[in-house]
Amino acid sequence: MKVAVIGKGGREHTLVWKIAQSKDVEKVYCLPGNAGTARTEKAENVSLGDDSFKGIADFVKEKQVDLTVVGPEDPLVDGIVDHFQKQGLNIFGPDKKAAIIEGSKIFARKLLQKYGIPSAEFKAFEDAEKAKEYLHEKGVPIVVKADGLAAGKGVIICDTKQEAEQAIDKIMVEKAFGDAGNKLILEEKLVGEEASYLVFTDGETIKPMVSSQDHKPIYDGDKGQNTGGMGAYSPAPVVTEELEKDILETIMQAAVDAMRKDGRPYKGVLYGGLMISDGKPKVLEFNCRFGDPETQALLPRLDSDLVPILQSCIDGNLGEQEVNWSSKPACCVVMASGGYPGSYEKGKEISGLEEAAKLPDTIVFHAGTKLEDSKVLTNGGRVLGVTALGNSIKESIENAYKAVEKISFEKAHYRKDIGQKALDRSL
Repeated sequence: MKVAVIGKGGREHTLVWKIAQSKDVEKVYCLPGNAGTARTEKAENVSLGDDSFKGIADFVKEKQVDLTVVGPEDPLVDGIVDHFQKQGLNIFGPDKKAAIIEGSKIFARKLLQKYGIPSAEFKAFEDAEKAKEYLHEKGVPIVVKADGLAAGKGVIICDTKQEAEQAIDKIMVEKAFGDAGNKLILEEKLVGEEASYLVFTDGETIKPMVSSQDHKPIYDGDKGQNTGGMGAYSPAPVVTEELEKDILETIMQAAVDAMRKDGRPYKGVLYGGLMISDGKPKVLEFNCRFGDPETQALLPRLDSDLVPILQSCIDGNLGEQEVNWSSKPACCVVMASGGYPGSYEKGKEISGLEEAAKLPDTIVFHAGTKLEDSKVLTNGGRVLGVTALGNSIKESIENAYKAVEKISFEKAHYRKDIGQKALDRSL
């Protein structure tokens, strides 16, 4: 069969890498892909002159693609699944009505509230001055969130009223995130340890992935601005066996059931960003797709063929599908361009990729890269996701950093403490 993967980041390289391992797959088209997907066996990068939904669908029909997998959230929220389904094309991901769970934080919060799914106290606003009035009533700390999609950067944690007022202005007045900031929510700051929990779902049944933990802030010790994610590891020891049962029942299954009852049946991957406090989970956010960089730590642990799992979500028979995971932990360290998440330069040559890839149990996933004259150049903020497995969390972290040390490009930046919380828990 032929598969198309939409996107160009680290998550998409990981999906292409895993899908290409399927015995049933002869070809993977990456739309548009990156330098890593270009070098993946069975895979081919395709830059469409027309990357509209129609352009993508026309390509899929022309090449007789059997399955399309959507990586990023934007096309899902904008309705690419609906467009494909109307033409009888096979596509993995939630439709527009379901993808709103990520597309609108206000919708997601109201859904959680309506169905009693544990989350933070919140209030929604369409007016900056009214938001500031509420801020002065509630006090700080408080979290200010743009309602719409903001590439993982529309959440601002504020410890002073001045910071919160500036955040409200940044989102609603300065429009730092465009139309995503037409509305915002002010939300109680949850305290504890974060975890990411993803499940496959066919709209009724859920099959859990293994737990993971992302590292959002740019600097060690969770300091500095939020990013799209500076690294991840799996499993996350904060998610104990008992807690996992609680998460699956009271949050993930409850959310899938809530969406179905709300007339928005959800098929695809549902990602729960959680805060664990005093052994209890609460929802920080829901995402309507595979996480990035969580996917880079999760899929190397998946022992099962990914393609039948994706197809069973579409067909509604996920319950019949086995999903098996390796017991070996994984760690992914993101190497970013200097200046990210602010302005940064592109076009820096990357060296050491082959040496890193030769290390045992190591895969270098590309994100912001491109091929030019057989050289691999930087082409984005997050450049690489260096992933390694190990016999323990400690070993997987050590292996990942050994690989990172072999790779270099001008002004490369990465956190030195990915997985430290897991190590602290094992002491």
